[in-house]
This record gives sequence, structure tokens and C-alpha cells, in this order.
Amino acid sequence: MIDLSGRSAVVTGGSRGIGRAIVLRLAEQGADVAFSYRGNEAAAKDTAAAVESKGRRAPAIQADVSQPESAEALVKAALDAFGKVDILVNNAGITRDDLIMRMSIEAFRDVLETNLFGAFYCIKAVTRPMLRARSGRIVNITSVSGQAGQMGQANYSSAKAGLIGLTKATARELASRGITCNAVAPGFVLTELTKDLAQEWQDRITEQTPLGRFGTPEEIANAVAFLASDEAAYITGQVLGVDGGLVMM
Repeated sequence: MIDLSGRSAVVTGGSRGIGRAIVLRLAEQGADVAFSYRGNEAAAKDTAAAVESKGRRAPAIQADVSQPESAEALVKAALDAFGKVDILVNNAGITRDDLIMRMSIEAFRDVLETNLFGAFYCIKAVTRPMLRARSGRIVNITSVSGQAGQMGQANYSSAKAGLIGLTKATARELASRGITCNAVAPGFVLTELTKDLAQEWQDRITEQTPLGRFGTPEEIANAVAFLASDEAAYITGQVLGVDGGLVMM
């Protein structure tokens, strides 16, 4: 069984959906988990309470990771609470979907700044303490959209593709100090964002997915927990697709 006892983690965008599932899964395996949320304080409090019910600590920190000082404050809060950061999961993300012809410059920039720049800011903030500890696990949540592209998501696909490059560069830079960096690429997952999709689109997605269904947040969280564990100590610079076979590379 994956054992994260004594570990401390930071998860960005941890109050809902995939982020919440990751926070809960890491806590179930024994980690204390600080997580950021952007605006939904009620959801953050609910997630923190769920973690605390498992006997773990869960500081909920309001932070907009698209701002470098906010990302630094998030990591500092975790260091103040736990004394160390063993695991970083870059999950925070937004969408501003539109066709390229209609997409505003602001919509393109906003998605890149949260989904890609935010991950960079958080990695930069944890690098020094992880280097001192000569260990660490960084897991970035990318997407099938970053691997195969998605119509109407030039901004999101670009950010998620960039995240794959950032993952590999980080893995190369930090490997000599025992720090790994990997990515998880979810396919279509049932969350608050996707449950309202028209039935026609849901049917089309399941037809395109070899396993014939949507994924669950818990299935993504399982992959993250593995990559954050000692069992994955010899894995770095990899992209693990958790997509029901949608993208086979």
C-alpha cells in the first residue's frame, strides 16, 4: 500500500473536483496537505474538514497562483505549518474556451498565466527547500488537450502542452538531488465542469474513449498518489495518461 506517512504536500486548486480528490487521497495515505483555493471559501472549508476527519492537517490557503507573490506565500504557509514540503501537485487551472478567431487576447493570457505560469511559480518556490532536503516529488496535472489539441481550446491546449515541457525540463534540472517531476494527463473526467455537458457531447466522448466511459476524480488522484510515493522513486520526466485510452502515444 502507498504510504505517505510523515510527508507534507501542497496541492493547488484543491477545494473542488480533481484537486479535492487529490487532497483527500494524499491525506488517506498519511500526508498532511496544504491546499490553495481561489474564491470558494465554503468548498475549501468542507475539504479541510474532510481531511481533518482523517486525522491529518489541512491548511486551506486563499491564493491566486497566477501571481508569483501569491504562489510564494502559499509555499511559505505550508513551510510554516509543516516545516517542509515533500510533495507539490500543480492542479490549479481555468478554461476560457472559444475558437481562435473569436478568442480574446485576455482569454488566451489568463489561461496561460494560471495553468502554466502558476505551475512554474510554485515549482520555483519549492525548489530551494526541496534541494536542501535532497528529495521531493512534483506532479503536474496536464491534459489530453495538451497532447492532442482540442478545438476551441487553443489557450488551454497551449498551456497544458507547455506544462509537459516544463515537467521534462524540471525533471532534468532536479534529478541529481533526488527530486522527481512527472505529469498526469487526465482524459474526460466527471466533475462540476463536465457534468453539465449536453448528452450529445457526453455520448460522443464515450464513443471516442476506448474504455467507453468518463473517468473519475479519484482515478486521477490514484495516479498522483503513486507518483508522489516511494514506489515511483525511479520515474521522472514522464507523462502518465489516465484517459481510458483516448490518447495513445
